[in-house]
Amino acid sequence: MRLHSGERGAAAVEFALVLPILIILVFFIIEFGRLYNIQISLTGAAREGARSMAINNAVPGAKAATIDAAPSVPLTAPEITVSPAVCAAGSTVTVTVEHTVDLISGYLPYSSMKLTGKGVMLCGG
Repeated sequence: MRLHSGERGAAAVEFALVLPILIILVFFIIEFGRLYNIQISLTGAAREGARSMAINNAVPGAKAATIDAAPSVPLTAPEITVSPAVCAAGSTVTVTVEHTVDLISGYLPYSSMKLTGKGVMLCGG
């Protein structure tokens, strides 16, 4: 028993040294997963807006379809760009969504990030 008496608190000290690193790693994983999920939602919403514009040739309808396609992301019409404004048959229409996301972890040097989703479709439905 005397041989191990000098190592009594070693496990607790090692755990105390490693725990902050593990917590930061978990926060980075959660933050990355959240940003990746929002990025996928923005890209899908932009693709749906481009599809709506290619079929209906109406910018307000394309913006509404984009907003409706991403219910988990609070999009607004000014964040959505549709170009060109008139979809001529045989040309392509591009819908771009730029959304600023606030970070929740607080460990990154940024407090927010701008994510962009882009969808392109051939006009003429």
